[in-house]
Amino acid sequence: MNARTLDLVAGPVPLREALLNDWQQRLPLVSQPFEAMGRRYGCSEAVVIEQLAQAVSQGSVSRLGGVFAPGSGGAGLLCALAVPPARLEAVAALVNAVPGVNHNYEREHAYSLWFVITGPSRDWIEQRLVALEQRCGLQALRLPMVRPYRINLGFDLRARGPAPVPAGAAQPARVRAIEPGQRPLAALLEQGLPLRPRPFAAWGEALGWREPQVLARLQAWLDEGVLRRFGVIVRHHELGIASNAMCVFDVPDDEVDAHARVLAQQPGVTLCYRRERGPGWPFNLFCMIHGRERDAVRAALVAAREAAGLHAFPQAQLFSRRRFKQCGSGYFVDALPAWAAGASAQECAHA
Repeated sequence: MNARTLDLVAGPVPLREALLNDWQQRLPLVSQPFEAMGRRYGCSEAVVIEQLAQAVSQGSVSRLGGVFAPGSGGAGLLCALAVPPARLEAVAALVNAVPGVNHNYEREHAYSLWFVITGPSRDWIEQRLVALEQRCGLQALRLPMVRPYRINLGFDLRARGPAPVPAGAAQPARVRAIEPGQRPLAALLEQGLPLRPRPFAAWGEALGWREPQVLARLQAWLDEGVLRRFGVIVRHHELGIASNAMCVFDVPDDEVDAHARVLAQQPGVTLCYRRERGPGWPFNLFCMIHGRERDAVRAALVAAREAAGLHAFPQAQLFSRRRFKQCGSGYFVDALPAWAAGASAQECAHA
């Protein structure tokens, strides 16, 4: 762990680490969640709020909020650009400036810049992507998701090897879209939970809902799989999980499901999904592996590939070099209450 990482978790280290490690999947769905969290550690609600606020301000936590399943609302798209090395930083800055871009990484490949853009609709995304292509003079590779098998960027921060994540339930192939009248609550979840004693009451007041109605809707989304997790969203780079690789495979379409289900359950695999192939891009099965060091990621990849029976298929490993941007998604940004539209709690990181 480097000096920057130590600085980010300074203070009452055991409590800070426990808060970040233990609550990534499910925050207490009660009127005063921070009081409930404090009871576990024998500390006050005020101390919990203070420690979480410091973690957000120092950059080790982006927000306390929700991660929605694909298909619950809006649209998202993985894109890549083959950028000449001399232009990489300039083009990365153009990508960062596009509304809806929430991840932007340099990776070791001819397609060197990889980014995700989310928004209210595919048309909304396409308009901004075309404008970006005109500005940078490059054609973007578009890789829509076909099916998710695992989406869980929660980490065991105490582990020293590849970054394990809770197994959890299998990702459903499809979930129902959130109803129009519920989208403003979803937008607030993307922004982040207010760090105050009764945060759900604050959301209810903003929406004209009663607090029990807010809590019941969140629980229903979790039960249905519409909301994949609702917890502390950590910045893994800042907490020492600084190496990652996007691993891609060219698998016959009728065999993808069988291999992907096994791959998705392997240690270190945080994301796993099938995507459409693109022009000059034959790969259709993707996974992400995170770890503290490159060697640990590589070892986890070898083990995962063998376990899933993928060693014989054409494949590539794209390790990340630089992170230009990382923040939360914006599937429901068009539904934000007016008071919140200019006050996002999402903190984007620029490496």
